[in-house]
Amino acid sequence: MMESGALPMAGRVLGKVAFITGAARGQGRSHALRLADEGADIIAVDRIEDYASVGYPMAQQADLDEMCEQVRSRGRRVVAAKGDVRDQAQLRAVLDRGISEFGRLDIVIANAGICTVQAWDDVSPEVWNDTIDTNLTGVWNTIVVSAPHLIANGGGSVIITSSAAGIKGLPFFTPYVAAKHGIVGIARSLANELASHRIRVNTVHPAGVETAMSRGLAGLDKLIGRDPNLGPIFMNSYPVEMVDASDVSNAVLFLASDESRYVTGLELTIDGGNTIR
Repeated sequence: MMESGALPMAGRVLGKVAFITGAARGQGRSHALRLADEGADIIAVDRIEDYASVGYPMAQQADLDEMCEQVRSRGRRVVAAKGDVRDQAQLRAVLDRGISEFGRLDIVIANAGICTVQAWDDVSPEVWNDTIDTNLTGVWNTIVVSAPHLIANGGGSVIITSSAAGIKGLPFFTPYVAAKHGIVGIARSLANELASHRIRVNTVHPAGVETAMSRGLAGLDKLIGRDPNLGPIFMNSYPVEMVDASDVSNAVLFLASDESRYVTGLELTIDGGNTIR
């Protein structure tokens, strides 16, 4: 017999509905599949369009379609569509369609993001604006369109993808660092403001994650070569260079589940000790 107050481990988000941005591939897809494995239905959105300011391709429609097939193969339902997190109207349209079909919203994962590498004096206005608009304003937009549904549902969990760059000052990533620090401010404020509605707001902070985005970043070694003293900033304490998307998804699942029912305003690191150096 289960002890009083204990929580079941199987189907840890069974019957819940999660809204995930940047869901077509990478961390977003990993989160969608991990939550589907544990019983959640998925509402998914992804930009499906490249940025002129970013040196690697974004996910394509085929990626979004494949993610949907993988969710369905797990016996869960999914509603997915193209949408840019910089546009509240697009996000609201996808979310409203999903809630119309599933009837509720319990979990929000504001995950969509982009990244570039350059010295501070090579940051163009386009790079700055695209990074801040996507990684910071996009998170705000995601929560703005989602929070009324969480309130109507009697509560829920908001999980925001930040980074080790949201805790420490990584050189050569200044727009990204600015946005990821800003995300923490959003989470802290809303963790207080939405607490009366039983909505929890937390951030996850991975080190480098093995995804198409990390593989698409080039030029960092050359930049570090200009000032080798900066190299150790990027090193993890634990003997691993990068973490897997699944490692982040395990943390996301915990924050999405009732196992973390009193956890809010947390900066959860999955960084191999990067931020304690």
